[in-house]
Amino acid sequence: MIIVIKPNTPRDQIDAVIKEVEKLGYDPRPIFGTNQTIIAAIGDERTHHTLISLTAGFPQIEQVMPVQKRYKLVSHESRTQPTVIDVDGIKVGGGSFAMMAGPCSVESEEQLLTTARSVKAAGATILRGGAYKPRTSPYEFQGLGKEGLRLLQLAKKETGLKIITEVLSEFDVEHVAAAADILQIGARNTQNFRLLIECAKTGKPILLKRGLSERVEEWLLAAEYILSHGNPNVMLCERGIRTFETYTRNTLDLSAVAIAKKESHLPVIVDPSQGCGRADLVQVLCRGAVAMGADGLLIEVHPNPAEALSDGQQQVDFNGFNELVKSLQPYLEIAARKA
Repeated sequence: MIIVIKPNTPRDQIDAVIKEVEKLGYDPRPIFGTNQTIIAAIGDERTHHTLISLTAGFPQIEQVMPVQKRYKLVSHESRTQPTVIDVDGIKVGGGSFAMMAGPCSVESEEQLLTTARSVKAAGATILRGGAYKPRTSPYEFQGLGKEGLRLLQLAKKETGLKIITEVLSEFDVEHVAAAADILQIGARNTQNFRLLIECAKTGKPILLKRGLSERVEEWLLAAEYILSHGNPNVMLCERGIRTFETYTRNTLDLSAVAIAKKESHLPVIVDPSQGCGRADLVQVLCRGAVAMGADGLLIEVHPNPAEALSDGQQQVDFNGFNELVKSLQPYLEIAARKA
């Protein structure tokens, strides 16, 4: 069940509802928004009439709704309006389009700063860059770790770009959260539930990538873990799934963007670089993502992709990114997205 509290209700009145929900045998999971709070009451919905009766005794309750879907807080049934996430002044969702760009891996100060300056000049507002890199082979470049985080903070200080970077382990959450504005949970960790919970506790915006072979429902349920632990600031990210096709690295599932937008109120971001693994296809896939209703893009950009320490084949260079951003403007206007 979802209990919707009236806007601007004082905290003591919200707490009174929470205590009553507990007395009725439910596990209350409140999510406190800027103006409004909702409470997910976890329990046997066959007895939902006991919760519906709360509206008579608690005037601060606006509505009580049974939710049959497994992803209760993520579902449109719990929130009819799209969620808009505020990343330290940068809006994502609800018509606000986010351009996130930067190198696959942070390699050096010069590489990161030149990239940050270039992507900002082209129109990006959020800088991506991997300080910690999950690699299939233990012999491949694993990232600079804490030094990479320091360089990301340096780039933020110089350019003003917000930072998104991946966190690999619950043991790294604290120091990654200290450096990043958005915590990225990668495809390999989407169902690492302990990591999801620890990231949720930071209260920071979280970009949750879809797993390599994950069904949409599983992806939405992973987001449910974060919301159910008190953090509503989740962006879903479609980044391609593993199929039988070998022409591309992954198969970018644009239908999943439409489904996620239909099923959920959360913003949906598309990563076309990982989605296909080929720089020459990134631009056209970006257009498709905008057309399908995506709320932002996560694009890999490198000053010299041929010399990249990771995934050079899917990173566009500075000129390529400039052209890409310009080519998207008509599509953003048609889709009523404001970058």
